[in-house]
Amino acid sequence: MEYNPSEYKYNSRRNLVYGQKGMVATSQPLAAQAGLEILKKGGNAVDAAIATAACLTVVEPTSNGIGSDAFAIVWFKDKLHGLNASGYSPYSISIEKLKEKGLKKIPKYGVIPVTVPGAPAAWAELSKKFGRLSLEEVLKPAISYARNGFAVSVTVKNAWDRAFNIYSGQNGEEFKGWFDTFTKEGRTPGYGELWKLPCHGDTLESIGRTNAESFYRGDLADKISYFFEKHGGFLSRKDLNDYKPQWVEPISVNYRGYDIWEIPPNGHGIVALMALNILKGYEFSKKEDADTIHKQIEAMKLAFADGRKYITDKNHMTTEVEKLLCDSFAEKRRDLINDAAQMPEAGDPDSGGTVYLCTADGDGNMVSFIQSNYMGFGSGIVVPETGIALQNRGHNFNYDNNHDNCLAPHKKPYHTIIPGFITHGCKPVGPFGVMGGFMQPQGHVQVVMNMIDFNLNPQEALDAPRWQWIKDKNIEVEHDVPVHVVKELIKKGHEIKIQTDETSFGRGQIIIRTEEGTLCGGTEKRADGHIAVW
Repeated sequence: MEYNPSEYKYNSRRNLVYGQKGMVATSQPLAAQAGLEILKKGGNAVDAAIATAACLTVVEPTSNGIGSDAFAIVWFKDKLHGLNASGYSPYSISIEKLKEKGLKKIPKYGVIPVTVPGAPAAWAELSKKFGRLSLEEVLKPAISYARNGFAVSVTVKNAWDRAFNIYSGQNGEEFKGWFDTFTKEGRTPGYGELWKLPCHGDTLESIGRTNAESFYRGDLADKISYFFEKHGGFLSRKDLNDYKPQWVEPISVNYRGYDIWEIPPNGHGIVALMALNILKGYEFSKKEDADTIHKQIEAMKLAFADGRKYITDKNHMTTEVEKLLCDSFAEKRRDLINDAAQMPEAGDPDSGGTVYLCTADGDGNMVSFIQSNYMGFGSGIVVPETGIALQNRGHNFNYDNNHDNCLAPHKKPYHTIIPGFITHGCKPVGPFGVMGGFMQPQGHVQVVMNMIDFNLNPQEALDAPRWQWIKDKNIEVEHDVPVHVVKELIKKGHEIKIQTDETSFGRGQIIIRTEEGTLCGGTEKRADGHIAVW
């Protein structure tokens, strides 16, 4: 990947950003600067990633929180490491128990869909294994913003208002904590308003001081478990006590000489890899071309069909990851693609509201990190006087006992957040990611192909118009996809909707290490994206 920053194919909102000693790219400027502050204090890329992630729970609470899950891919001292810090369902939950409560499906909001939060454990584990500074030191910028206040940015304010409307329609005392924490006198913050989250700061301080032990085995765990017992939830002290994040081996496919890396299931990064495995059998010369986009969409639909059928907690998968990523299976799936849009169906391999950030330091270490509450603020549950906003990942379980991803005790659900990483030979190219629920694998495929197939630089790769498959033959495209391309896709049978809300197409960040050893970054135009550089 060699880029000439003077040759732009798109009217990029930002030029490429270059640096040498360190770089932090994420969706919120204050969080990016917090990571850079830690680098300048002597921290490494991992310390910077933790600081940025913790700060995002404060300054962008609309997408993540202390009660989030997290995943990371870390390039450290010439080796790639993967961390799965997604949480398990409670020991005491089951489909049968939900049916006894009269529930016909797993609810989106409230105490029921909450699984064990993994983000605090991720910060502590990353700090313990790779950090140069203490976790207590690394969390100081986030604590400062929580206690002293931060100016609410435009994208965050808009998402805050949407959440207010959603939770205002929910009944139950369990939602009171959200309004006590995230509203003032019955309203959300204004644009640029200074907003403080003092309880949030106290909780972050406790997590830093105890290396997250207080969250899983201390006073914070007591407060969480008491709240769930009081409001008829399933999450218990034992669920928190027993939780530990898992170090995993990242999985990859080789795409035109580059290895594209993702975290293995229960995350759906494998969906992006399966789609790329199908697409590598074609040659593409034009990006803004109906045939190119058609093949991308059809490959994506097939990969999602397989993902929806097989992805769950790895210990419960009935099909091995290796079979889903083998070339022979990709060839069978590729053979199903023709010139017309099709309804996706899963194959049989045995027959043949998220934030993303990436960091880099001057020593060659790089981090791809993602954490999320899911659906914005998540469950709508905030444990009183703690600032702990909890995710609702249990909603992604299937309600059918015969499905691989069925709800069951102490099980990880199908998970949508995925960090990505690119290597070439034995050398790191860099971290990348595009957040946004089920848009994420689609964003990964488009960004990777933009850089590798169409030789776009990181900023161009992020700025380029995107599409997303919704379901069946329904496709949404951004308004700047050329009209003639849209018309040709409609002729192929795709049901196209031009979407004016660009926030639904994901928010990405990329950092690339150049041949000269300098750092080159791109950030998202669809958010308050920012690159802090040294």
